[in-house]
Amino acid sequence: MAERLEIDFLDPNILRNPHPALTQLREVSPLYHVQHVEMGSRPWLLTRYDDALKILSDDRLSKDRMRLPKTGNNNMLDSAAASINRHMLTVDPPDHTRLRGLIHKAFTPRMIRELEGRIQEISDTLIDEMLKDEQADLIADFAVPLPVTVIAELLGIPMEDQEKFRQWSQTIVLEGLSNSNPEKVATAALEFIMYFHQMFDERRENPQDDLISALVQVEEAGEKLDQQELISMVFLLLVAGHETTVNLIGNGMLNLLQNPEQLEKLRQNPDMIKTAIEEMLRYDGPVGSSTMRWSLEPVEMYGQVIPAGDMILTSLLGANRDPEAFKNPDMFDITRTPNKHIAFGFGIHYCVGAPLARLEGAIAINTLLRRVPDLALAVDINELNWNATLLLHGMKSMPVRI
Repeated sequence: MAERLEIDFLDPNILRNPHPALTQLREVSPLYHVQHVEMGSRPWLLTRYDDALKILSDDRLSKDRMRLPKTGNNNMLDSAAASINRHMLTVDPPDHTRLRGLIHKAFTPRMIRELEGRIQEISDTLIDEMLKDEQADLIADFAVPLPVTVIAELLGIPMEDQEKFRQWSQTIVLEGLSNSNPEKVATAALEFIMYFHQMFDERRENPQDDLISALVQVEEAGEKLDQQELISMVFLLLVAGHETTVNLIGNGMLNLLQNPEQLEKLRQNPDMIKTAIEEMLRYDGPVGSSTMRWSLEPVEMYGQVIPAGDMILTSLLGANRDPEAFKNPDMFDITRTPNKHIAFGFGIHYCVGAPLARLEGAIAINTLLRRVPDLALAVDINELNWNATLLLHGMKSMPVRI
């Protein structure tokens, strides 16, 4: 059955609303061999909640592609990816345990809490600019610059360089996933690496009150991050620190605009924002699938044998609408409790940036509702253009009337 169904996840209609297709897969073919290539492989996709919990903690799978037999295809993209992808999402214990311990020493809950005032200030400044016109792009004018500014300031990156990071991130992540332009991806990765090698040297000589300095200096049990791990960690923080928040704000506001009674309920009761954010994460989350896992041995599920070395993904969007796990899963309810969604993953690889994304999303959306009461889509919903990847579920732009 996994091979008989043919679902094109890159079809614009499915990118816009993947849930009917995911419902079909959950019911008929809960393990599906995806038709297109992501990161050089055709992944197997799981769509049920219970399967997600199991597979995200399965020792037969590895996050570390280096543990797979070498294919001999050492191309430019593989080399570039390897140089920035030796971080917590791409290694197994004990390396993962060491790296996560080190980042937690630098990226502390207190540091995130202290950002609240600055996030509010940036939100208000961006909205001030938006209100000067009758129309805006909620993604480009608000959802992108807010988290990019926050993570750049947190890392200690000058304001004039922040646009570079958005471009590097978009190129390395989106074009890297599609493998559409390996040379462009490799060039972006090289520019990223060169920039930060220089910054690391500067921070070693003159430490500042920023996260780059903390990462350069952080130490646990006599171990520090080596140069490649530093580069990879910064890349992870940059991408995880803004791509998820961009999509959380965009998708969340779209959900509210499509459900005006929920929007009004939140506007009248802004203290509901915490449960509202959790429902936005569950209902139409910012990350479409788990990050890559590789089978270390043949894995049998649903009558299919997944060969060793194949990529296995969990559809977070599919799992979070599973009726076996959630009552009325296709209903958007900002008061939903409990809400055991897995929008930020599950297990030891649970997203380290989740608290920051939640805080940014809560402040951004409440501020928009308070300050832009007449905000509405400026185009038909079917005209919205979505990212063509399983991994990141979000819009490229969202034209709105102010």
